[in-house]
Amino acid sequence: METKRTSSKEIIAYLAEKFPACFSIEGAAKPLKIGIFQDLAEQLSEDETVSKTRLRQALRHYTSSWRYLKSIKVGSHRVDLAGNNAEAIDEAQAEYAAKTLKESQDKFANKKQQDNKDKKPYKGKKNNNAQATGDNKRSQKFKAVKSPTKRAPKPAVELKPVESTTIKVNQQVKVRIGQAPMNATITEVAGDDISVQLDSGMVIKTHIQNIFSE
Repeated sequence: METKRTSSKEIIAYLAEKFPACFSIEGAAKPLKIGIFQDLAEQLSEDETVSKTRLRQALRHYTSSWRYLKSIKVGSHRVDLAGNNAEAIDEAQAEYAAKTLKESQDKFANKKQQDNKDKKPYKGKKNNNAQATGDNKRSQKFKAVKSPTKRAPKPAVELKPVESTTIKVNQQVKVRIGQAPMNATITEVAGDDISVQLDSGMVIKTHIQNIFSE
């Protein structure tokens, strides 16, 4: 038993093979005789590979193709399964086919245009407005990251050098390391050499000229 043909493409290819004077899968199509479905149903009544439902769908697909609609012109003749001329196509039929063809082509063009819009634009192809908007957003983001709110500077603390006669262990002082004075506690006094412990816990040795009080 042969496998049933389920897709319209498969069925149309089968019809073109079985009735080549009527159906084709490429090149110019021929207008089909009115009532061709009944003729096909009778011819294929014993063919279990094609159901009537699938056959009707395949015919609808075939007759709505651009290739077929272009064949419907005034003066052309429809053909039967054997390729013999049947009814002539009148003006009304030709106009309807032309209208259907245009609508189908317009719909396809609109869909293609929409698909192109949905795709990400290629770098450098953005329109000016979109690019300007993107630049503004990036600029604002950059400013937010790179330019945190400036805080008012703390008033400078006036430091006073300490006298060697007043220095003692456990005294709270300011010790200058580099440019910034830091809080510290004196841990040892050995002449001009002073050992202090910073708030971080680090113990360093410095000289009395780097020791200040507020």
